[in-house]
Amino acid sequence: EIIVKLRSNAKLDRDKGFTELQQYLNGCDGNEISSIENDLLSLLSDEENTWESRHACLSGARCLMEMNKYKIKIQENQTDVDGDMFVYQMIEKAILMLDDEEFRVRIAAGELLGVLCKLMGPEVYDKCRDQILQGIRCNLERHGLKDDSGCTPGTPNEQPESILSCSPNTSSRIMEKRSSDAAQIFHDTAGWKSLETYMKCLQCVIFGCGSKFNDLVDQELLNLIFETLTHTNRFVRETGYYVCGALVTCGAKEGAESDSEAKLTDENAIYRHGKVFSEYLGKGLADNWSQVRMAGSVATRQFLISLPSEAAREKFYPILIPRMCLNRYYMAEGVRIYSQVTWQQITHGEGKNMVEKYIQEVVDYYILSTESDNHAVREAACACIAELGSKIEKSVVSPYVSSLLETLLICFNDDSWPVRDAACIACGHFVLCFPEESRSSLPVLYLLFFSNLQDNIPSVRQGAAVAVTNIVKAYGGVEQEIVFSKIKEGFEKIKDQPATSEKYGALEKTPATYGVAKQLRDNDMDLHTNQTMYSCGSLAPKMGRGGGCMDHKFRKPSEPWELADGCVNLLAELSHVPSASKQVNQLIPVMANACNTKSYTHYPNFMETVCKQLPNLANGLGKRPFKMYLELFIDCIFDALDSDVVLTSSAAAQCLIELSTFLGPGIVRGRIENHNSSYITRLDSIPGLPLL
Repeated sequence: EIIVKLRSNAKLDRDKGFTELQQYLNGCDGNEISSIENDLLSLLSDEENTWESRHACLSGARCLMEMNKYKIKIQENQTDVDGDMFVYQMIEKAILMLDDEEFRVRIAAGELLGVLCKLMGPEVYDKCRDQILQGIRCNLERHGLKDDSGCTPGTPNEQPESILSCSPNTSSRIMEKRSSDAAQIFHDTAGWKSLETYMKCLQCVIFGCGSKFNDLVDQELLNLIFETLTHTNRFVRETGYYVCGALVTCGAKEGAESDSEAKLTDENAIYRHGKVFSEYLGKGLADNWSQVRMAGSVATRQFLISLPSEAAREKFYPILIPRMCLNRYYMAEGVRIYSQVTWQQITHGEGKNMVEKYIQEVVDYYILSTESDNHAVREAACACIAELGSKIEKSVVSPYVSSLLETLLICFNDDSWPVRDAACIACGHFVLCFPEESRSSLPVLYLLFFSNLQDNIPSVRQGAAVAVTNIVKAYGGVEQEIVFSKIKEGFEKIKDQPATSEKYGALEKTPATYGVAKQLRDNDMDLHTNQTMYSCGSLAPKMGRGGGCMDHKFRKPSEPWELADGCVNLLAELSHVPSASKQVNQLIPVMANACNTKSYTHYPNFMETVCKQLPNLANGLGKRPFKMYLELFIDCIFDALDSDVVLTSSAAAQCLIELSTFLGPGIVRGRIENHNSSYITRLDSIPGLPLL
């Protein structure tokens, strides 16, 4: 029954069979073990010879090895196994199945060889070394879907044209030069024959041998692994970095309690090639594919933690610190969180000082990252530049302010709205922290800030409000007058809002597919044929090209209500600036008047923002000043409360709850009853309203 489950075509059943076999083996004697061995070997002589049978044999044998059912005797460079020759038979079978047509069988064969290496030591690697290395070498290059005969281990092969392994710096030309023809798309994303599984097998063998593998690391092996790190296929690069992590782990000094305590020694091959190794790690940390970046992050943490001292680490910090720092803001959550933990472990709370020490390398890498094809990298770079302005000593950053601001101004015009938003917030930080250095850029910044203030994306408008507020905080005076005149203009222009606003300007009038607006150009077949493919938008290109399921390039002409919406956010932010309180008070009635213009389709969206920001405005002004203006908004709030748009209705209810909490439930109730007593019934129906 267990064997039947092991050879099932359903993974869940195979996993259950493996667990049940482990439990069964706990109470087995020698005869029962022999019977199981025979049953497993018989699977390979099955007439059908299905991949499930081969997989069952390999996984069942791995279970036997892991349960320590074999006694190993090591005598003068010779390893003996008590009992029959089952172990040696399985070594031969596993080596043969490294080239199996089914990838799950190949992976199971590699896992078994890893367990055997743990059981018997490097002797197993000696038996399969040539096949593993030749398998990797032979499969480094593919020639497309049709011409893909490959080569068998032991046959000579030519150096792949797509791999330049002499230096990690050459990989940038490989990674960035992505042709748009079908062959390159295939090479970039398809499986790569047995290459990935051979690499995983090597990883298992390294982990199995542990520190004993260090003596087997030679220049040939390192060159081969380094070649995979610059391979055109992302799956191969990802596995290559995990193999590098395994090499670091096995190279650590034997006898430590855990990997975190294990240290590389001077005689270790990885330590001797540390500079080149760190350059490859830097490439992995900056790879366009999130999975490769994650694998590079894992290998980097293992490498740095395993180094014997802080002095040893410092040699590699100029390359690794900037990339590790940026990945703390990377869009992919796994990479971001892992990088944040790594940063804490490596810097020991001294991250700020570390960045200041390597500020030149950090600034250069941040600026370079804003030119990346990957919008997530550009966004993270802008966030990191903002961090430099707000957290690092001003005297350290000051020499680089002009170049950083120039970079951010370029990002302001990015096709991707998250990048525009991040650049806007970063510029606001720099204006506040470096007012004199930023003064010359104010004319350009005003145009960009005000453009973002009326952007189609709500979060971009909110970011612009924060950035413009920083200008007022930094300069006041004349700049303050410019900002408040823009707010007044924004509120007054809402009366020009068309009754039926154009939801999608310059777009076709047919219903949008899946709720996404289709521009007329979307139906041009040339734009969607033989183009580079991207992973879930993580490679959305910088300019002029589209791709992925997260295309952030969509922009439509701004409408008057959007500018007014941004001005609501801005006025709420400015209410917290004491020097601007007089002008804020003067503009609140203008804002209330803008709420009375209702004859356009996006009025509920505008009122949602008003209801969200009124409590913020009240907190900024204080109780006494705000009570003067409360009645100006009562009708609008209750209109929003009865809206068919759930988000608007919810925002209005939350607004009344927060205002009652801040001003006092009796005061709010009294003002509402005095203004319109019919609203009281509706007020009392709001759940969570503070009691009198």
